[in-house]
Amino acid sequence: MRRLALPFLVLVPLSSCGLATDLTSAAAGVAAGTATANPAVGFGIAVGTRAVVQAGLNWAVRVRARGEQDSVAEVIGRLNPGEALPWRSDHTIPIGNEEGEARLVREMVTPLATCREALFSIAEGEGEERTHEWFLTTACLQRGPDGDRWKWAAAEPATARWGSLQ
Repeated sequence: MRRLALPFLVLVPLSSCGLATDLTSAAAGVAAGTATANPAVGFGIAVGTRAVVQAGLNWAVRVRARGEQDSVAEVIGRLNPGEALPWRSDHTIPIGNEEGEARLVREMVTPLATCREALFSIAEGEGEERTHEWFLTTACLQRGPDGDRWKWAAAEPATARWGSLQ
């Protein structure tokens, strides 16, 4: 069983660079083409495998991004003007947990929505070398049958570093 899991564990670190989809689809295509002695079958399986793996990776990135966005938005909802609080996202698989600080800049109340503009940071490094990269975002109050929640409202962050959280 361990031998079967090893190829997938090797692909996890490669998932962010797009190589995982190419490697898994190539492996599936070669295996299918070899087993059936038909290159067309191998190609078809490779294309289908690539689509499935890419969809799975995209889903995982969206779920993690939503978790981080919800963590920041929840803290923004608790802030008073000028106040700062720490935020942290803890994922089920504890790889890539992020943390930082959120500072409320202003609140915008209209008949349609209540939104807050805030600065938030992402902490990088440890100890003396710890730095904070700062970003600006908006969170809005979402009213629903299960209660009110603050949700991320920025459609496009202004930097590539935060691009996966769109």
